[in-house]
Amino acid sequence: MNARTELPPNINVVGPKLPKVARAKGSYVWDVDGKQYIDGSGGPAVYCIGHSNEEVNAAITNQLQQIAHGYRYNFTSDALEELTEIVADRCGGTLKHMVFVTGGSEAVESCLKLALQYHAARGEMSRRRFIARERSWHGNTLGALSVSGFLERRMAFEGSLLEVSRISAVNEYRPPAGATAETVGEVCAAELEREILKVGADRVAAFIFEPVVGAAGGCVPAPEGYARRVREICDRHGVLMIADEVMCGVGRTGTWRALEKDGVFPDIMSVAKGLAAGYLPLGAAIYSDKVNDTIARAYGGPMTGHTFTGHTACCAAGVAVQKIIQRDKLVERVRAYEPKLKKMIADATQGIEAVGDIRGRGYFIGTELVRDRETKKPFDGSLKLYMHIRQQALENGLICYPVGGNVDGINGDVVILSPPYNASDAELEEIVGKMAMSIRQVLAAQGLG
Repeated sequence: MNARTELPPNINVVGPKLPKVARAKGSYVWDVDGKQYIDGSGGPAVYCIGHSNEEVNAAITNQLQQIAHGYRYNFTSDALEELTEIVADRCGGTLKHMVFVTGGSEAVESCLKLALQYHAARGEMSRRRFIARERSWHGNTLGALSVSGFLERRMAFEGSLLEVSRISAVNEYRPPAGATAETVGEVCAAELEREILKVGADRVAAFIFEPVVGAAGGCVPAPEGYARRVREICDRHGVLMIADEVMCGVGRTGTWRALEKDGVFPDIMSVAKGLAAGYLPLGAAIYSDKVNDTIARAYGGPMTGHTFTGHTACCAAGVAVQKIIQRDKLVERVRAYEPKLKKMIADATQGIEAVGDIRGRGYFIGTELVRDRETKKPFDGSLKLYMHIRQQALENGLICYPVGGNVDGINGDVVILSPPYNASDAELEEIVGKMAMSIRQVLAAQGLG
C-alpha cells in the first residue's frame, strides 16, 4: 500500500490528507496535481448523470441571469412549478404535494414534521412517537439523527435526541434471531406491529424506513412482500408510513421511486441526492392527498418551510437533470444493467474469500466483507478496513463509498458502488476492477488476504 494511510477516526470526519479537487467531467474527477479519479459512487450516491453536464450548467446559468432565488413565501416560479409537475408524475398515485429543501437531512426533518402536523390536524396530539429500524440512516439534523440507527454517528449527541422506538434491521443476509432469509420480511413486519401495540397505537405518529438501506447497512433491499405488510400494518393502526428515499430514490435502484418495485405507496417520502444530481443542493418532502388535505383544512398548508425552500436556481437544476434522465431513459438503463453490474463485481472479486455478500438494486450495490464466509463473522471494527479501502481506492484513482459498522454499529465493512446512470461499459469495468484491486491490496497489507 502507499505510505499515505493516515486515517481520520471515522468516515464522518474529514481525512488529514485529502486531495484538492480541481475539475470534473462525466465520470471523472481531477485534483490540482492532475491526478484522475473515476467516480464509482457518485460521491455519496449523488452525481447520477456525471459531472459538468453542459445542459444542466446552461439551465442554472440561464436561471441565475433572471433571478437566483425568489423567496417561496413571496413568489412561485416556473422552475418550481415545472419541477413539482415532474416529480408528481414520476411518483404517481396521489404523491403530488411537496416541500423543496436543500438536502436529504432537511427533507427527512420535513417528513417527520409533516407526520406530526397531520396528526395534530386530526386532533390526535398523543401521536408523537416515531418507530424506526436499527442499521438505518436518515440524516444529520437532530430529528433525522434521532430516527437513525447508526451508532457511530449518534453517540456524540445522545441525551438531546428524540425518544424513538427502534426495531430490527431487515436483512436477508443477516436475519434477526428467529428468522431466516426466507422469513425475515414477515418476522420483521410482525415485530413492527408488536412495537406499535406495545407503545400504544394512539401514541405512534409514523414508521420511517429506507426501502433499500444505504450507508448504515450497505445497500440492503427490502425482502419480497415486506413493504406491503408494513403498509397493511400502518393502515390498520392509523400510523403514517414514511419512505426515506434520499439515497435509494430518483432512479438509483432502477425505478424512480424505490418502493415502486415493492408495489407500495407511502404516505410521505423524502428524496434528495439524485434530484438535482449534486449540481445544486436540493431535496424534497413529498406527501399524499390524504396528508395534504388533512393539513390544509386545519392549517392551510405545511409548517415546515425554510429560507431556501423552493430555491429557484436549485429547482431549475432539478428540472434539467430530470429531463435528461427521462429523455435518455437512464432509469430504464439502470434497471437493465443491474444483473450485469452484479456479475462484473462477482467476477472481479472472485477468489477474495472475504467477500461474503454482493447485494442491492440497480446502480446501488454493496459488497460486504467478512472474516468467515460460513459464520458471516465480520472483521473487527478496530481494523477500520473500510477506511483503509477508501484511502487505497483514492490512491488507485477510484472514488467509492466504503462504510463500517453495518453488522452491529461497530463491526462490519461494506463497499458501495453507485456509479452514474450514464456510465459507459468501459467505465463500469474500470470502477469494478479498481474496487476489487483496492480490496485485495488492503487485505494483503493487513495480513488478511
